[in-house]
Amino acid sequence: MKVECLKEKLEKAIVKADKVTSKNVTLPVLKYVLLIAKDNNLIIRATNLDLGLEIKISVKVEKEGVVAIPADILRSYITNLPNDSKVILSADGNKLSITTENSKTNINTYPYDEFPSIPTLKDVKTLKIPVEKLLQGLRSVWYSASPASMKPELSSIYVYYEDGHMVFAATDSFRLGEKKIQVKKLEEFESILIPFKNVVDIIKVLDDAVGDIEIRITQNQISISVGDIYITSRVIDGIFPDYRQIIPEEYETEVVVLKQDIFDVLKRSNIFSDKFNRITFDIKPKDKKFNVYTSNQEVGESISEISAALTGIKTKLSFSYKNIMDCFQSITTDSVVMKFEERKPLLIQGVGDKSFTYIAMPMNK
Repeated sequence: MKVECLKEKLEKAIVKADKVTSKNVTLPVLKYVLLIAKDNNLIIRATNLDLGLEIKISVKVEKEGVVAIPADILRSYITNLPNDSKVILSADGNKLSITTENSKTNINTYPYDEFPSIPTLKDVKTLKIPVEKLLQGLRSVWYSASPASMKPELSSIYVYYEDGHMVFAATDSFRLGEKKIQVKKLEEFESILIPFKNVVDIIKVLDDAVGDIEIRITQNQISISVGDIYITSRVIDGIFPDYRQIIPEEYETEVVVLKQDIFDVLKRSNIFSDKFNRITFDIKPKDKKFNVYTSNQEVGESISEISAALTGIKTKLSFSYKNIMDCFQSITTDSVVMKFEERKPLLIQGVGDKSFTYIAMPMNK
């Protein structure tokens, strides 16, 4: 194999591929990327068996071939080369040579015939949506899923189609996020559960992608194609909780507050929270007071009053700091509405925007 390409183009692809590799000690080949030189393209493949990635970049191919190389070593070396460098990759025997104008480096390779294949989904209906809509949906809710759970459906992002919207939902049973993205009518869209850890990598890989993506879904896999990027992910075989029934329709107390105000107060207050990161909201509509209270016996305590529009009855509830703070990244409006009631989850939405709904369970007193 022998190819010539620009450093920036190669670096961009290798950095994305390295995110997908695995440090699985029982399958060392998973920490490698596969480089395939063919038809004036360099195809870069990576997989951790749960998630597969293929990126195609145009290069000058002098000799076609295939080689497997450690992803982290290749990424570290390529990213530290000078910008605007022309890079020549040439494989001979069990070594890959990386040559630039002022340097030459040899990296040991791995038998490429042991590299796992990446599924290609054929004879499946293709769905098309703008890539930014997929990313917006995933980014809005992914943090609400459980990173590790005995219940796989709680470690997943649930995606389905309903009434002209692609709906994304995730929960770890203590909080839940739902985002509705308006799309063109999708025929035969099957609801799917995408593993949490795969969603994190999908977001990173597609971060700078543009245009429409093509989605194909089978019983066990989903594939995403956009430009020269192809991703395939395992999907979870399970049933997502019927979460709509736990979102209360009515509340006793409502607070409308500037997002930045509540965000800043929570950050300061958390310095004095206890080992459970407990944040207490004390709402007194008649006195027009909305206070945030935290206390730690070893550090001290903090009470902050926030300017807000209050309606309803006197309420005092505590929540996990993280379970409140995470949702603000998904709210695009300047103000948020927070709805409270004893023994019910807190509901947070952007004022005038019901496309994103977030609920958090109160902590025990």
